[in-house]
Amino acid sequence: MEHVGTSILSPDYVSGRIIRRFLWSGFALLAASLLGVDLYVAEHSVELWRPLLGVTLAVLVLAGGLAFLFTRSFSRRVSQIRAYAERLLDPPVFDQPLPAGDDDLGLLARSLQRTAPRIRELVESLKLEGARREAILASMVEGVLAVDKDLRVTFCNHSFARTVDARLPVIPGIPLLELVRDPGLREIMTTVISTGERVEQRLTLPGAGARSFEVLAGPLGSAATRGALAILHDVTQLERLERVRRDFVANVSHELRTPLAAIRGYAETLLDGALDDQENNRRFVEIILAQATRLSNIASDLLSLSELESAALAVPPQPVSIRAALESALRTVESAARVQGVRLLCEPLDDLKVVGHELRLEQVFINLLDNAVKFNRPNGEVQVEMRSNNGKVRILIGDTGIGIPSEDLPRIFERFYRADKARSRALGGTGLGLSIVKHAVEQMGGTVQVHSRLGEGSEFTIELPTA
Repeated sequence: MEHVGTSILSPDYVSGRIIRRFLWSGFALLAASLLGVDLYVAEHSVELWRPLLGVTLAVLVLAGGLAFLFTRSFSRRVSQIRAYAERLLDPPVFDQPLPAGDDDLGLLARSLQRTAPRIRELVESLKLEGARREAILASMVEGVLAVDKDLRVTFCNHSFARTVDARLPVIPGIPLLELVRDPGLREIMTTVISTGERVEQRLTLPGAGARSFEVLAGPLGSAATRGALAILHDVTQLERLERVRRDFVANVSHELRTPLAAIRGYAETLLDGALDDQENNRRFVEIILAQATRLSNIASDLLSLSELESAALAVPPQPVSIRAALESALRTVESAARVQGVRLLCEPLDDLKVVGHELRLEQVFINLLDNAVKFNRPNGEVQVEMRSNNGKVRILIGDTGIGIPSEDLPRIFERFYRADKARSRALGGTGLGLSIVKHAVEQMGGTVQVHSRLGEGSEFTIELPTA
């Protein structure tokens, strides 16, 4: 019997079949000859079978020799075709000769020679396309993760690895839970693999610094070997901006509602007969004027903040004297400091210049000095210093006031945020002064920082590049 695992194109298989066919043919001829000899001997003479037997043996030997030569040539041609097929994707295979002929092997060899360049071109195209896709996925800012049906990682780009703080390179085949210890992401991938449907969900990864991601996951592969591919968009900044927008709308509504309610209330009181009240009518009008002034200040600060955040500038920046801006701001808050009993201390200032707008720089100093006076204690001090080094100038404005709680420090530059809400509103603040300071300083290429402890005062440091 023939061996089940033998290839039909192997030389041993082909030559074995040919030799067996010739041998069976020879044995059949020999049997027929002997049968005919036996019949003939029975009728004639026993001496006649020997020459016929010799002829039969000679025919068998000749047939075996021809079969061996044919089988050897056939096996060599089959070996050449097999070697060509095994090296079909190797570049030098096109120069390798193949057996010629008009038989089936010759036709097969010519077909392989015609098909080989197209197969090679198709494989190169697939390699190039795969390399392009991998390069695109690897260079994406969004994190990309692919898993198989057993939730083993088959691919993840550097962005995803950095997001989950994984060690690079990530070895394909590791379980997903070893790479990301988050049940939410595992549940998303499991749902995609089991249902074959896309899933879009917002997710917060604890291992990624509690950042928020918009996860878009879809099936990958056929139903039998279905995996999942997920793309993670970082929406942390978007969520922060949405929260700032909501807070801004709420704060603006709250800030406008209080003076508007006061103006409306006192105006209705006057119309209801208080105009004839000689003792109180003037006080009511003064309250209306104060609240209208407060509304005007809020609108003015909002307009200033909008202009600072706008990319387009009405007037191009130019060199501005820091000493002149500081001296003008000190003169502006001098009367308020005298009323509060606060001393303004300023050391001699160098005449340094920065590139910016004079009114904006003066507004920065006025806002900081005004806060230092308002939130100071009686007989307190406000200290102004200036230092320059390596092409930068630092302006320090410190006070001996009530200070800022540590939990409020990260948010004091937000719009309408107040550390001491009741006192700030009572003193006429709009809650936009420090936000204007931050935007104006950043517009001039500088930075602003604050150091403060509750009950010990505050110190604001502005750093600007010199002109």
